[in-house]
Amino acid sequence: MDDVAEHKFKHRREDDCSAIECYMEEYGVTAQEAYDVFNKHVESAWKDVNQEFMKPTEMPTEVLNRSLNLARVMDVLYREGDGYTYVGKAAKGGITSLLIEPIAL
Repeated sequence: MDDVAEHKFKHRREDDCSAIECYMEEYGVTAQEAYDVFNKHVESAWKDVNQEFMKPTEMPTEVLNRSLNLARVMDVLYREGDGYTYVGKAAKGGITSLLIEPIAL
């Protein structure tokens, strides 16, 4: 997700190589076609994570939740661009909603 976001918004330095550029060169596809392939991989990975999370395991749920929450944060930060490097309204709004102005239960 990071490479897609950075490539779309051209936040990479000139001397950096991205997975998107490598994929485009190797398979002779456009940037949009590469984005589509990578987004399908992300979607497939989420399905795998969700399926595996539902299976019984000896691993404590608290440990699994930490990994899942890290993946969720990455999804939120990179879904609409590089929200980690260039924090925008979406990231700030999410943090505000979650930590500063939570919904009372």
